[in-house]
Amino acid sequence: MVKKQKFIFVTGGVLSGVGKGITAASIGAVLQGKGLSVSIQKCDPYLNVDAGLLNPAEHGECFVTVDGAETDLDLGHYERFLDIELTQKNATLSGRLLQNLIADERAGKFGGKTVQLVPHLTSAIQDAIAEAADGADIHIVEIGGTVGDYEGLSFVEAIREFANRVGRENCFYVHVVYVPFIGTSKEFKTKPAQNALNDLRGFGIVPDAVVVRTDSTAPAGVAKKISLFSGVDENSVILLPNASTVFEIPLSIAASGINGVLSKFTGNTKRPNLNKWKKIVQAQTSTHKKKISIGLVAKYMDNEDTYISVLEAIKSAGWHEDVTVDIKWINAETATPTDFKKVDALLVPGGFGGRGIPGKIAAASYALKTGKPYLGLCLGLQVAVIAAARRAGLSDANSTEFDPSTSSNVVYIMDGQEGKESTGGTLRLGNYVAKLKKDSAVAKAYNATSVVERHRHRYEVNQNFADQIEKGGLTISGTSPDGKLVEFVESKDGSYFVATQAHPEFKSRPNQPHPLFLGLIRAAMKG
Repeated sequence: MVKKQKFIFVTGGVLSGVGKGITAASIGAVLQGKGLSVSIQKCDPYLNVDAGLLNPAEHGECFVTVDGAETDLDLGHYERFLDIELTQKNATLSGRLLQNLIADERAGKFGGKTVQLVPHLTSAIQDAIAEAADGADIHIVEIGGTVGDYEGLSFVEAIREFANRVGRENCFYVHVVYVPFIGTSKEFKTKPAQNALNDLRGFGIVPDAVVVRTDSTAPAGVAKKISLFSGVDENSVILLPNASTVFEIPLSIAASGINGVLSKFTGNTKRPNLNKWKKIVQAQTSTHKKKISIGLVAKYMDNEDTYISVLEAIKSAGWHEDVTVDIKWINAETATPTDFKKVDALLVPGGFGGRGIPGKIAAASYALKTGKPYLGLCLGLQVAVIAAARRAGLSDANSTEFDPSTSSNVVYIMDGQEGKESTGGTLRLGNYVAKLKKDSAVAKAYNATSVVERHRHRYEVNQNFADQIEKGGLTISGTSPDGKLVEFVESKDGSYFVATQAHPEFKSRPNQPHPLFLGLIRAAMKG
């Protein structure tokens, strides 16, 4: 055990998206393998209060915690790697901190003092870090963006000051940099990384370790050069080329010199037990007995990160069943029955807005008609009940989100939600309990009649149309404990057609696939 709580700060240089989140999560996984308890946090310099209103096509998935925080997708990486459930305090954005500071200033809590970025915002950042540390042996903090960005300066200053607060010996700084390969001269160029390290040192932080990201395997001379110009010991510089799977990264870190430095920092010299990660990598990279295809009916086609948790949940279920899963992207705006026919199963993920809805409804209709395995997530449930109601004769069946004037509003806005459609933090968010019908397909999948899943939505199934939905081929198999809200629907004919108002992908783990995704994979394998 460590004698005193330790803090690891992960920053990035050269460019954004360099892999800080995976690095932070992987370091945490290695430390867990040593028997240490780990907590983790993402600090983002955006002026947004949370990630709820960020464009998913630009920023990727909005991950939801158990207590309803709308966060950056990196928290999904953290949960999958560390198998812990995070909360509001694990996601810290400038907007929320500034909002709180201004509210305190308006309430007179500063006693007439001038409120400044330093020390007030930097102190608020430090307080948020200390609160999120939560008594764990090691608390890992990822600082979003790139060191040197104007908007992130307060966060860099805050983590520099934090060493004064807890002692420099209790802080470990990791800087993740990118080294490009120039094809014309056929050499790796370290100058951008050198400049990024100079930026960090210029703000008063000398890193304890440097992670060098490259597109392909770089020669050892790159690490030597980075060490020479950064002042970081060569054993503390790790070269991390693109891996065939991100789950190799904990193994790479454990095999590098950084592992020894971390052992000295934590006072824990145990060899990390990473058998779990070895099994995951083996399952992902081995040749599987069978191959199936899953059609992902999506409208965000330019950024796979928009559906990262869904993709990871599909993959982990495939590994578990020893099958290679080929994920076929089906554009919801142009989808045709021919697209649906070519795949072994269909999955309709969540989303907002009317774009691509006809294609999603068509996917659900096709699955109801043909018995093609289908899994609907959040919006995927809503389009399923619309499809069923239309099959039952309600030709104008729709959601008021897409057609406010429809006379057959089989999906409608929650009570008290009118007028909040474009506002943040007002949806049904976080964990909710659902009661499942005994002997239903979902009850059998979960092996339970009461489950808890995470939600992020505003519209609900209108149970006034329950008879028409059932006539169209679906039965309501799960509701809220009071029976007022529909949580699950499934096919009446025994085919694997399951949809949930929740987002079960958020609870899937690489070594513990979610039962609904396992059900979809197994049904596809039978086809």
